[in-house]
Amino acid sequence: MVEEALRYLGAAEAPEALRRQAAGEMEALRAQVRPRYVYRVWDLDFRGDGIALRGTGLVLRGTGAARMLETCDQAALLACTLGARFDLSLTALQARDMARAVIVDACGSALVEQGCGEAEAELSARFPGRYLTDRFSPGYGDLPLELQGDICAVLDAARRLGLTVTESLLLNPVKSVTAVIGLSDRPQMARIRGCACCQMRECCALRKGGKHCGS
Repeated sequence: MVEEALRYLGAAEAPEALRRQAAGEMEALRAQVRPRYVYRVWDLDFRGDGIALRGTGLVLRGTGAARMLETCDQAALLACTLGARFDLSLTALQARDMARAVIVDACGSALVEQGCGEAEAELSARFPGRYLTDRFSPGYGDLPLELQGDICAVLDAARRLGLTVTESLLLNPVKSVTAVIGLSDRPQMARIRGCACCQMRECCALRKGGKHCGS
């Protein structure tokens, strides 16, 4: 997980001193907070206006969702967060030591990613013999960011996780993820790879410098 944090820092080839610091911050963070998540699985209805999650009123529109779910008959909606405690501690640290705060922020990103991975592993165990698609989130391709609020609503994420969506469509707490995962009877190819699929592609400092994070 330290390697993941270093990738978020854009320092995959970091010097040993930075690696040790990141490892120490990750250990301290894991002692203080842990990712929490909720998910639910719905049957899918393929319609002219998109892919509906049966019984929710929620429709996944756009070519990206259609491509990801083309062989699926079910999909899981997932929400994962580190919670408000992380945001508060990071804000306090930013006022004291911005350089350290940047490292802690990257560790938080890696930790919430680990939480999403744990949710996927649990989902796989609950549905043996089923194949999961890559996880994809609002903002992927042409899947609208407005879907953040819909996902939080149907998962009751505000009550269960304290997770809400701001007027500018950002998740609160900040270190949070909402996502869709398809379930199929067929093996799934890995589709989400490279800068073209990344929500950060237009503002990524690595990409501007001619590099990439390796994801």
